[in-house]
Amino acid sequence: MSLSFVGPLQKVRSVQSLSSSGRHIECRLFEATQLEINMSETRNYWLAGAMFGGNDDKLPEFIERGYWYCWEKNAEKTASSGAQGNSVEVQQDRFTKIRPGDRLAIKKIMSIADQKMEIRAIGIIKAVDFDEWRVYVNWLPIISPEFPARIVDLKGVVSSLHGPYQQSDPWIQEIFCA
Repeated sequence: MSLSFVGPLQKVRSVQSLSSSGRHIECRLFEATQLEINMSETRNYWLAGAMFGGNDDKLPEFIERGYWYCWEKNAEKTASSGAQGNSVEVQQDRFTKIRPGDRLAIKKIMSIADQKMEIRAIGIIKAVDFDEWRVYVNWLPIISPEFPARIVDLKGVVSSLHGPYQQSDPWIQEIFCA
């Protein structure tokens, strides 16, 4: 992947990557500079999953590669049909609201019966790629033997992407230590 920058305040950058067919593909990323991220007064908080199909854990890949995604890059945004709840359409609509500087927590459902989830990773969004349904993340080292994973209330967060939430929410403060 090659990245190109015009200047420190550039918000859209071009990314070229090699597809499986050997062709170069160009897509657009919305990106903020570190200064813009720090100056942002309003940031949103998001909760996302990393278990594909309930048993394929993508978290190690996400941490190693510095991103999170939920849909294949060629997945089209579904047309608005008034869907509600946790449909793919609703989640894709949520995705379009993620911005650089927002916070992302990766969760894993521990028990539906007990309504508990584990917070497995926390990061700061540094870029959003709307063409590939991917966000690039600076992951923070929050889980270690000295700092075990946090178990928090589930509160109905059972699909791949939930948010936006605000820092003023006590539940979000518990999740993000905000």
